[in-house]
Amino acid sequence: MILKLHFPAIVAALVPPLAFVAFACGADAPAPPAPSQRTEASAGVRNLELADLLERQWQWYLEENPLEATFMGNHRFDDRIADKSATHADDVRARGHRFLDESHALRARIGTSLDAGDTLTLDLFIDVLETQVATTDVCRPREWNVSAWDNPVNEWSYLPEDQPATTRDDAKRLLARWRQIPTSIDTDVENLRRGAQAGKFGNATSVKRALEAVDAQLAQSDEQWPLAKPKTDEHPDWTEAERQSFQGDLLATIGPIRAAITRWRDFVASEILPNARPDDRVGLNHIPDGPTCYTALIRTNTSLQPSADELHELGSAEIARINGEMSDLGEKLFGTRNLRNILERLRTDPELYFKTEDEIETKAKATLAAAKAKIPEFFGTLPKADCEVRRVPDYEAEHTYIGYYRAPNPDGSKPGEYFVNTWQPATHPRFEAEVLAHHDGIPGHHVQIGVALELPELPAFRKSLGPTSYIEGWGLYSERLADDMKLYSGDLDRMGMLSFDAWRASRLIVDTGMHAKGWSRERAVAFMLEHTALVENNVRNEVDRYIDDPAQALGYKVGQLNILRLREEARTKLGPRFDVKAFHDTVLGSGVVTMPILEKIVANWVASRR
Repeated sequence: MILKLHFPAIVAALVPPLAFVAFACGADAPAPPAPSQRTEASAGVRNLELADLLERQWQWYLEENPLEATFMGNHRFDDRIADKSATHADDVRARGHRFLDESHALRARIGTSLDAGDTLTLDLFIDVLETQVATTDVCRPREWNVSAWDNPVNEWSYLPEDQPATTRDDAKRLLARWRQIPTSIDTDVENLRRGAQAGKFGNATSVKRALEAVDAQLAQSDEQWPLAKPKTDEHPDWTEAERQSFQGDLLATIGPIRAAITRWRDFVASEILPNARPDDRVGLNHIPDGPTCYTALIRTNTSLQPSADELHELGSAEIARINGEMSDLGEKLFGTRNLRNILERLRTDPELYFKTEDEIETKAKATLAAAKAKIPEFFGTLPKADCEVRRVPDYEAEHTYIGYYRAPNPDGSKPGEYFVNTWQPATHPRFEAEVLAHHDGIPGHHVQIGVALELPELPAFRKSLGPTSYIEGWGLYSERLADDMKLYSGDLDRMGMLSFDAWRASRLIVDTGMHAKGWSRERAVAFMLEHTALVENNVRNEVDRYIDDPAQALGYKVGQLNILRLREEARTKLGPRFDVKAFHDTVLGSGVVTMPILEKIVANWVASRR
C-alpha cells in the first residue's frame, strides 16, 4: 500500500524529488515574471519575487526530470531522460544549497510583508527544502541500492502508459527517449561500481529478488516487453507505411535496451551479489555514512525530528494498544482473546482467502463503488477525476506491494488508478480487501491526491510533492475514517483494519530496529508475524521494502497520529461547531504540507470558527 511515484521508489525516498533541490540564479537573475508570464509554478502567489523563485525552480525541475514533466502534461521534454551521473548529482546538490540560501535571504528581506498565503508557501518551501538538502548531502542510494523495486525492469516498464504515441511527432519523441535508455542503464552500473569501491553494497536477499525480476524479463521475446507495447496502438490517421515504420523502429530499440539490462544483470550478479550484505546486516548502520543518512531520512519522511529511539518506543505503545483491540474483536469473532490463536485462525482458514484473481478485482471494484457513494457526507470538496481499479502488471506482481495508487494525469488524460495485486489469490485475505481499497483508493490516496491536483491557484510544488507523513499519513487515517463512515461490511473486515493499523505500528519498530538497532531480517519478519495478521509472503515483501527504502514507512503512523490528534483537539475546542466535512476540507485544502505547517493550518481554521 503506497502511492506509486513515476520515478523509482527508492530514488524518490532516498534522493528526494529534485523540485526541492532546484537551480537558483545569482546576481544576474532575470526580472520577476509579469502576470502574463506566470505558469502553474507560481499560481496564486502575489509577491513577484516569490513568484520568480518558484518559476525558476519549477522550470528547472521539469527539465531535470523529463519523465515527471511528461506525466504532468508538459511535453517539452518528451524526447529526454534524466541525467543520473555522479557529476550531475554533485551539481544538483550544489545548486540545492544555493537555492536554500536564496530562499532564506528572501524571507529575511520580505517575509514580514507577505500575505498569509505567500507566507505559508515560502515557509513550506523552505521547510521541505531544508530536509531535502540535508538528505542529499549524506545519502547516495544509486551507489548501493538494488532491489525488486529499484532495477531497470521496474524503472522503465511503465513508460508506455505515461507516453502514448498519438501523433507522428509523439512517435518521434518516444523513439528518441527509448534510444537513450541503454545509456541510463549503463550509468546505473557506473554508480553501483563507485559505491562498491567505497564499500557500499545492497542486501543479498534484495539483490537476488532484483535479479529474479530482471531474468524473468530477459526470458521474454522483444515483442512481449512492456516497452514494445506501443506497437499495438492503432493510428487510423497514419499511412500503412508510417505505421510499419514506427513498429519496426520501436522494436529496434528493444535490442539495445535488452543488451544494457544484460550488462547490468551480469555486473550485479558478478560484482555486487558476492559482496552483498547478509540478512543479519541489512540496516543502513552497516553502510558507510548510513547512520547519518538514516537520521536525515527520518526527518524527510516524517517532516519532524524524532529520534530512532523515540519512534521505536512510539511503535511499541501503538502495537500494545492495537493488539488489545484485536483481542477484543477476536473474542467476538472467534471466541478467544488469545492473539496468537486469533492470528493463526486469520492466516490458516482457507475460507478467509480469495480463490481467484477475478474475485480480488471484483471485490476491489465493489468497495470503491460503495465508498464513492458515501464520501459526499464527509467531504465538501471531492476530486473530479475518477478512480479505477487495475491489476498489478505481471512483470512486478510477484515481488511488489499488495496494492498501490497512481495519481491521475493532471491534464485529465488518465484517471486515478488503484492497482490491486492478484498474484497467487489464495495468499490474499478477504478481510484485508476493503481496508486496502480505502487506503489506496477512497477515501485515501485518490481523494487526497485528486483534490490537491485540482486545487486552483496553488503553486505546482504544493500539489505534487511533499513528505510521506502527509501523503501516507492521510492514507492510514482514511482506514479508520472508513469505519466512521460505516464502510466496512462486518467485524471481519474491521479486523483487517486493525491488522493493517498494527502493521503500520510495527513498521516503527522493525524499520528503526533494522536501520538503527542492528536487527536482522528474520527478527523483523518474526516480529510482524507475531503482531499482525499479514501472511508470511506479504510480511517478507514488506520487510524487504523497509530494508531497501529506509525510513519511508515511518511516515504513515506519524502522519496518522498527528491528523487524529488535530481532529480531536478541534472537536474539543469547537464542540457543536465542529464539522467533520470542513475539517477534512481544511486538511486537504492547502496541498501537500509538512506536519508543523498542517498544525498551523488547522489552528487557524479552528480560530476562524470560534
